[in-house]
Amino acid sequence: MTSLRDDLYEASVAVIGAGIAGLVTAHTLLRDGFTNVHVLTRDTEVGGTWAGNRIYPNLYLNNIHGEYRLSHLDMPSPPAGNPLQGRLTGQAMSQYFKDFSSAFLRGKIQFGKDVKHIRRHPSGKGWQLDVRDTKDGKIDRREYARIVLCTGGSSTPKIPEYLNAQAAALAGFEGPVIHTAELASRGHELLSSSYPAEAETHEDGPSIVVVGGGKSAQDMCAFLANEGRKVTLVCHNLDSFIAGTRPLPEFIRRSRFLSLISPHIHLRTGWERFLHTTWLGKRIVQLSWYAITEYAFRSSNIPVGSPLRNTVSPHWHIRFNDEGYPRSNAFHALVLAGKIQVISHASVARYGIDGKSVVLDDGRVLQASALALGTGYKSSWEAIFDQDTLDELGLSPQPAEADPTKPETHRWEYTTLSDPPPLHPDAKRWSSTIYRGIVPAQNIMRRDLAINGTGLSVNIGYTVEVCAHWISSYFLEDPMRLPESVEAALAATEREAAWLKQRYPQVPSALNPSYTAFLTFFNWPQHADDLLEDMGLRVMRSGGNALTWPFKVVQSNEIMNVKEERDARRAATRRR
Repeated sequence: MTSLRDDLYEASVAVIGAGIAGLVTAHTLLRDGFTNVHVLTRDTEVGGTWAGNRIYPNLYLNNIHGEYRLSHLDMPSPPAGNPLQGRLTGQAMSQYFKDFSSAFLRGKIQFGKDVKHIRRHPSGKGWQLDVRDTKDGKIDRREYARIVLCTGGSSTPKIPEYLNAQAAALAGFEGPVIHTAELASRGHELLSSSYPAEAETHEDGPSIVVVGGGKSAQDMCAFLANEGRKVTLVCHNLDSFIAGTRPLPEFIRRSRFLSLISPHIHLRTGWERFLHTTWLGKRIVQLSWYAITEYAFRSSNIPVGSPLRNTVSPHWHIRFNDEGYPRSNAFHALVLAGKIQVISHASVARYGIDGKSVVLDDGRVLQASALALGTGYKSSWEAIFDQDTLDELGLSPQPAEADPTKPETHRWEYTTLSDPPPLHPDAKRWSSTIYRGIVPAQNIMRRDLAINGTGLSVNIGYTVEVCAHWISSYFLEDPMRLPESVEAALAATEREAAWLKQRYPQVPSALNPSYTAFLTFFNWPQHADDLLEDMGLRVMRSGGNALTWPFKVVQSNEIMNVKEERDARRAATRRR
């Protein structure tokens, strides 16, 4: 006779997406004994953002070595003398995920399968999916007992209507218009739209205008400038960054130190309580972030008054890059060398009437041979759910207009959160109801839908692997610390949403829930500990005593045996 647990293990599971979150989730489910796991991806190879067809020249990992590593596969070390300060290239990162899938997921990944319509099964149990084959266009209707969404938030470009291809056509704009996500496939169009910048007859000619101040826009500028093209970047502000003429010590960059100076939704340790609830602690935090930022500016030879210093605050924002050693062919050096022009505190408002220009918000006109948009991404879920299902599950942004007559329910009296920047209008208007960034609160009692990869993290490998274990325990109905009802889950997400608005007031995280439903960023160690604690497992695994734990280097092998720990706890619970 088949037992209830046998049914759990044999029930079909669809993991949608083959990036790092999808790969580690499928691997974890298989190791836990799930026998019917399918990874569905529209791509032709694994890697998600790091799939080979998305790699472009001079792309490198914007994380130090090991922050994309999964515990069961060593990550190759960069070659000696690598100028990227221990970072892997895009090609090496892509190969790592191919190696992982070959080692652990052979025969489990179905390529060229574009999931188009997910909805609740008519019986009320499980899910129906329409899956389109990208080769022949045929649509196959499938049924799965459980689904894990690992589609991420960096695959569906967000393009302002007034700058999209239709607006360009209506204005008669003659050059190509592409999003930075298309650089690998359409970069040649940008190159062919303009002559090399050093050609004398084109010194005063049009440039390729890049919109946005984030990492993708900066990478686009560097690519074009290194190809000899004239480039102008237009943005409100730039990402903040770490850089240095020598690497930051491991006990700073690869430890919990940066998370220690970043306030979390709850303060677990005396160090955190001192730093974030006292006047002296606040001053130490402020000086720490100032020192990190100023060291980056000085190491990169960025003078006072340069537009390159117009960056977001690393304390209040998630737009933060680790640049490593300053390099002559990288964005900041190319700006200082005059090969990229930066117009900051500005935005592109529309296309010019001559078909060869764009107009800024202050009325200035820039001659433009092409327009490249680093304007971010929108939720990947909009393409795979209809609006009714998104609303039913609470996967779409939820209205969050505050009642002015109602006192604030949730408020954190941290000294480090005093004097915040203004709340972004969209952050004020919208909230997410996805518990921990993993389970829609409305669906939490069903245990048939989960999400991995939404908690934007500095150490993505560590966090998505812990999250995969959380999801597997959730599906297996293991004893966990969970809300006991939908109402309790909604109350928890209301608190989480209030925290994100106070912690990151300038980030409208709910607008792209497939990527930023829950922001962990520098607080990824605390978030991972929260998930481990939910499973009843040991936290703060890097060791150290009351004084030294913030400086202990975090390693992915700390979580290599989480499955065995979960198994032991499950067995012990059954014996009681």
